[in-house]
Amino acid sequence: MDAISKTDDKPPHIVLVAYPIQSHLNPALQFVGHLLNSGAHVTLTTTVAGAKRMNMSGGTTPAGLYFATISDGYDDGFKPISSSDKQASDVYMETFKRRGAETLSDLIAAGTASGVPPYTCVVYTILLSWVADVARRSNLPSALLWIQNAALLSIYYHYFNGYGDVIKNCDEKDPNWCLELPSLPPLHAKDLPSFLAPSNPYDFAEVSLKEQFDELEKNENPIVLVNTFDSLEHEIIESLKPYFKVSAVGPLLPRSFLEDVKKENSSGFRVDFFKKSKEDYVAWMDTQPNNSIVYVSFGSISVISKAQKEEIAAALLECKRPFLWVIRKDSDEEEEEIVSNFEELKEIGMIVPWCSQVEVLSHQAVGCFVTHCGWNSTLESLTSGVPVVAVPQWTDQLTNAKMLESVWATGVRVVVEGTAANEKVVGRNELTRCVEAVMESEEMRGNAKRWRELAFEAIKDGGSSDVNIREFVNEVWKTSKTRFDAGQEEL
Repeated sequence: MDAISKTDDKPPHIVLVAYPIQSHLNPALQFVGHLLNSGAHVTLTTTVAGAKRMNMSGGTTPAGLYFATISDGYDDGFKPISSSDKQASDVYMETFKRRGAETLSDLIAAGTASGVPPYTCVVYTILLSWVADVARRSNLPSALLWIQNAALLSIYYHYFNGYGDVIKNCDEKDPNWCLELPSLPPLHAKDLPSFLAPSNPYDFAEVSLKEQFDELEKNENPIVLVNTFDSLEHEIIESLKPYFKVSAVGPLLPRSFLEDVKKENSSGFRVDFFKKSKEDYVAWMDTQPNNSIVYVSFGSISVISKAQKEEIAAALLECKRPFLWVIRKDSDEEEEEIVSNFEELKEIGMIVPWCSQVEVLSHQAVGCFVTHCGWNSTLESLTSGVPVVAVPQWTDQLTNAKMLESVWATGVRVVVEGTAANEKVVGRNELTRCVEAVMESEEMRGNAKRWRELAFEAIKDGGSSDVNIREFVNEVWKTSKTRFDAGQEEL
């Protein structure tokens, strides 16, 4: 389906509201690019603190793109999820819901006062179910941008629709406990998202997810846009269509990464969330053989203990393969201590505080990705054709690891056999085993390359995700035109 013609009536203007952390802002921003390319205008909206974290650079803002902020009640900044302060997280989410709804309502009510075209639709990322209520009260249609995969969407849906007691009563220590859901592989307790585990300490997560599905039920035309691609999760997507209109719109990755597939999507700007490393890791990678580097990174939120870092360091020394390891600057002293304890590390690899992950994963020298399995990282590995060692920590990462190993067959998941005192620490021997298994597996590498080709096929012009995005934009346009015409008749 073609993009909206310039000769048509005013194009739809979509307000996209994103939760203010990197894992939500990244796919939201990439979706903005696709919406613009399909003929829509977009106002990207996040909190004041979230907007401050985005460093816009690389050129002028594309035509049709606007920016706006709402408040979460913590305009000077707040860490939304704290592993050590459950109560603070719950308070944050309640405050965000109240202040966010107030300020988003004000933004929509202001309408064209700021000189932008009238709003015609609201799209929002997960954990922001109250946005749908604001849209409904503002007489605007809404759609959920599900930034995780379809497997998670299915698990959460069924949890709130018939399987809640089954999952709540599961024995997390029983390896024989198993759950069967439509179009999903058999799921053990370790494969379920941690927010559904009996031991989950974050009350806000289950409450927010329940509200999410309640809002979809209130919507006469519930639309869920999923950051996946059809060939990756086709059966799961089809199994969800009786409940809401589900469309795969991914992989939502940086346009520069896909520019050889969709050049017109390159809008001339980018967003950086962290300062770049002073180390020239790309120049170093250029000197390494193809498929030789072990890339290690655990994302922007996961906190890796000192004990775990020491086990990783020992495993890298044991493997004796070139490596690129991202250790965030949580503590300068800690990194220096690790390096000083393992001096030999300097001889075989690099440790950096930050890198462009898509740039690294798309480099021909990378042969393996040791990852926490956040969905953005998982999609990036699949789209880069790089097999993985899965070291999931919490939330969706557990299910992503299951899918990578058992369904998409592009990696190996570590087996955790720690003591009660350090049960979340993966030992050096296990890490070494998994890295060697992945680096030596031509089958996993071949599977990863096949998914890479299918991902690029989905997002190119005329691909399944490209068509779905254009259909969504045209549906928004037709709906807004119908509402406008009806309003004119009433006048």
